[in-house]
Amino acid sequence: MNEELRWQDWRQARLAELSGPDSWLGLIGLYWLEQGLNRVGSAEDCPVRLPEGAQYLGDLDWQEERLTWLPAGDLPRDLQTDIDGQPSVVEFQNGSFFVVDREGRLAVRLRDGGWADKRDFAGLAYFDYDPAWEIEADWLELDPPLAMEVPNVSGDLNLVKVSHQAVFLMDGQTVTLLPMSVGEKEVFFVFRDRTSGKDTYGAGRFLKVPATVNRKIRLNFNFSCNPPCAFTPFATCPLPPPENWLSFPVLAGEKKWLGK
Repeated sequence: MNEELRWQDWRQARLAELSGPDSWLGLIGLYWLEQGLNRVGSAEDCPVRLPEGAQYLGDLDWQEERLTWLPAGDLPRDLQTDIDGQPSVVEFQNGSFFVVDREGRLAVRLRDGGWADKRDFAGLAYFDYDPAWEIEADWLELDPPLAMEVPNVSGDLNLVKVSHQAVFLMDGQTVTLLPMSVGEKEVFFVFRDRTSGKDTYGAGRFLKVPATVNRKIRLNFNFSCNPPCAFTPFATCPLPPPENWLSFPVLAGEKKWLGK
């Protein structure tokens, strides 16, 4: 499959993801937990506050490495966070919640299962596909590796260890990009460019590309996309480090979502 056809399929997958019941658009709350019991319900004294329904739904009991859901009038249930993949989901009436782990801090994400009946999602806008933004870069090792403090939208700093960088030429100038994470199948970047805050989301965009081959990495900026925090205030997206603030406009990928 050529890259433009793959891009078209990717756009359809993005639309399905953001239109679905598990969309970022359905999040309605983010509540940081404390060690011990955390009361869940619609009552004012509940640290995890539901918008409606039962005043007391149960307790989340966080004891060191163990997280247990203690539902009112039902049996306890151990919960998994998202640290190793898909988290456990607790469903109630028209909503659900799950727990995320952010550098050892736990937070409840609250989701409205019926969000799509309450608001319209008209899809996303894109720059036209442009093969000029399919860039083959050198994948160079950093010796010694770089320890980089990366802020997120919540104001927290996360330490990221960077062992490689992507290096390419743009209009005769050498450009470098530092990855946020490197996996066996995928490399993840966060960047800003001269379109940020104008045609594209102000805090930057994400770019996920296939793993490297023979010290080369293919950066197809047509697949640049909005981070979750472009769609909800209840995400904890990393922000691009200064090293990834590009001095030129990247006229490719997703444009700014206008909330319609």
